[in-house]
Amino acid sequence: MTSRRFQWIAFAALLAAPPLFFEGGFALTLASQAGIAIILALSYNMLLGQTGLLSFGHAVYAGLGAYAAIHAMKLIGAGSLPFPVALLPLIGAVAGGTVAVLLGYVSSRRGGLTFAMISLGIGEMVHAAAALFPALFGGESGITADRAGMRVTTSVADTVAIAAQLGLDFSSAHAVCWLIAAWTLASALAMYGFTRTPLGRLANAVRDNPERAAQIGVDPRRVRWLVMIAAGAFAGIAGSLSAILFEIVSAENLGTPASVAMLIAAFIGGTGAFFGPVAGALVYTLMSSAVAAVTPAWPMYLGALFILIVLKAPGGLASILVDARQSGIYGRFGSAVMGLSVVSALAVLAGFVGLVESAYALAGSPGTAAGWLATLPGGRATGVVLSAALLMAGREIRHRLAARRPMPPNAAALPEHAA
Repeated sequence: MTSRRFQWIAFAALLAAPPLFFEGGFALTLASQAGIAIILALSYNMLLGQTGLLSFGHAVYAGLGAYAAIHAMKLIGAGSLPFPVALLPLIGAVAGGTVAVLLGYVSSRRGGLTFAMISLGIGEMVHAAAALFPALFGGESGITADRAGMRVTTSVADTVAIAAQLGLDFSSAHAVCWLIAAWTLASALAMYGFTRTPLGRLANAVRDNPERAAQIGVDPRRVRWLVMIAAGAFAGIAGSLSAILFEIVSAENLGTPASVAMLIAAFIGGTGAFFGPVAGALVYTLMSSAVAAVTPAWPMYLGALFILIVLKAPGGLASILVDARQSGIYGRFGSAVMGLSVVSALAVLAGFVGLVESAYALAGSPGTAAGWLATLPGGRATGVVLSAALLMAGREIRHRLAARRPMPPNAAALPEHAA
């Protein structure tokens, strides 16, 4: 079995596991959010990783796709639109792709910093326009819809009855999780296939050297525009799934923070590998949902992780895994080094988290994960001392490992040069 095939099987198993082993509750909601984040991160990486376009307005396509889906949901619920609910993401894809046709024609004229600034301006303009058209965007409160009672289709009564017998009722979180998992896998396969097309290869050429691509007859602007349309369509799919999951869409779905979240997820996972943004999306979802439920300091942890990735592993988490696999084990010391490295990382992490939570607790922030510090002998001061000790111990272990790590066996000695 090839490595790529194994990755796809593992990815499919990861998507299917939550609805198979959980019947409801927070786990299914978290898995559904992760699936949506995966589509968003992969679609964003079509711009950043594949075409070299840094966008601060990608949330526009996801948000407008979500608005199109929420309006369609209201019409389906009222019986005015005979359309399968399971195919609502297609409406989001059409909406996102259509908007990308218009906005991409303007923003794709240049790449680099110019594109980034244009996308930022477009994102802010669309976000501001949402307040000017409350009938379309719902104003500050947004637009809500109720998916309870919606079946796979509303066109034929017999099909509705069959759908009810099969349990395809999207009023349950279980059915929605299955729907999102199916669309996540289908979207990921389609985006992977896009990377193998001639357009995908031309996007790599435009990313690496647009001047050279232009010299051989490739129009960089046209390539960027077409990639933006495809990325916008996939973002619209994610937006429509978000509308189905949360049953509400507001102007926040169009804002710059939503675009920055996609950027962070894609970069943390790694823009150079296809499954890199998948890992980044999972990390971001865990941070913004699971960790956020425990402590309000989660943005600080996410920011610290992002800075650490930028400084130490610009290729993201994917590059760390690739480097670890290629470097192998350095002789018989490898297992011990690996174990001590893990201990060092855990000590530094525990110390950093302890100091941050202690600071939040001392500031009187409610709901922090450091409430247990007050129960220690000596109170929160003891927690601060223990956290600092763990942080320094982890750093010391790391420095000693770096000093004593043996040289890889395939590393050749560099010749000395005369002054």
